[in-house]
Amino acid sequence: MKLQVSELEHGIRLISLDGKLDSSGVYAIEMDFLHHCAGEKRRVLVDMSNVSYISSIGIPLLVNTAKVVAGKGGKMALFNPQKHVMDVLELVGVTHIIPVHFDLIAAKKGF
Repeated sequence: MKLQVSELEHGIRLISLDGKLDSSGVYAIEMDFLHHCAGEKRRVLVDMSNVSYISSIGIPLLVNTAKVVAGKGGKMALFNPQKHVMDVLELVGVTHIIPVHFDLIAAKKGF
């Protein structure tokens, strides 16, 4: 799993994930992911388009981080997950906690 961070307009932080969000993937990025999501009123868009797999270990990373971000007045959203990853996110209810967008303009407006 790889993680890349960039800044979009209006203070939105884009975190692009690439690989499998399984136990080894979470272990590889967890500290960096949490670090880049930290801060007051942080707005984080997580690009999931290159995440090929998500396991039960990856789900809590996303949900718990989104709750921490919200607790500090911020917002986290997911962007463009692959169909099979989206199916898992819907199945376990992540989409009720974290907004998911498939259009970058809509994602930016969601903040």
